[in-house]
Amino acid sequence: MIYLHKILPLLVSPLSLVIIVLIWGAVFRRTAVSLIGIIFLTVCSLPVVSNGLVSYLERGYSLGTASTVRSADAVVVLSGMVRAIEVSKGPVYEWTEASDRIFAGINLIEKGKAPLLILTGGKLPWSIGKPEGEHLKEIAVKYGIPSQMIRITEDVQNTDQEAKAVAKLLNQEVPEVILVTSAFHMPRAQMVFESAGIEVLPFPVDFLTGAKGVKILDFIPSAEAFRDTSFFVREIIGRLYYRVM
Repeated sequence: MIYLHKILPLLVSPLSLVIIVLIWGAVFRRTAVSLIGIIFLTVCSLPVVSNGLVSYLERGYSLGTASTVRSADAVVVLSGMVRAIEVSKGPVYEWTEASDRIFAGINLIEKGKAPLLILTGGKLPWSIGKPEGEHLKEIAVKYGIPSQMIRITEDVQNTDQEAKAVAKLLNQEVPEVILVTSAFHMPRAQMVFESAGIEVLPFPVDFLTGAKGVKILDFIPSAEAFRDTSFFVREIIGRLYYRVM
């Protein structure tokens, strides 16, 4: 199932659509069709477009502090911030951009916002090394969080499995959690967790939209902007999937 989740968005991604349109135009010798493909590629590669799309994903949320959140039954930190690197002595772990998640979770526990820190045992079929939650527990303990205050869910592969695993771990009627994840991911995560019978206090971090004005370079196509546009499409598909399931 996880392979299906990863492959399906590729079929309607900007890259796939551009390739299909360009091949169609070339095979049937339709210059107008090929031109449409080029225009679509250019628009998707403009930073001014991709920045607006990513900003849309994060709308409705703002960066807060631990003092602004009321106490809950647990702080839940979702996986997706660690990359395993294969070396001769075995895998080592490096942070990705989303590392704000675990440090925000640690800070919330330090501020006494919950008695438990729940980490999800994220591990995809092609991953190497231990589940992400086990590595993050070691980090939390190093930062002074007592081991007995930390729980790790069973191995999970997506947000839906994370929500169900957390509900199973808490095993109580309508638990309330402070949910920590990236701002772009929060709408989907909050929807899925609430569907699993968990009351959510959102604590978004890892904002991708910074405080910056529009500049000339925003109107020059770039591969990074095309990647961000594709990222937007993938996230929207994920939201639609969980909304109809």
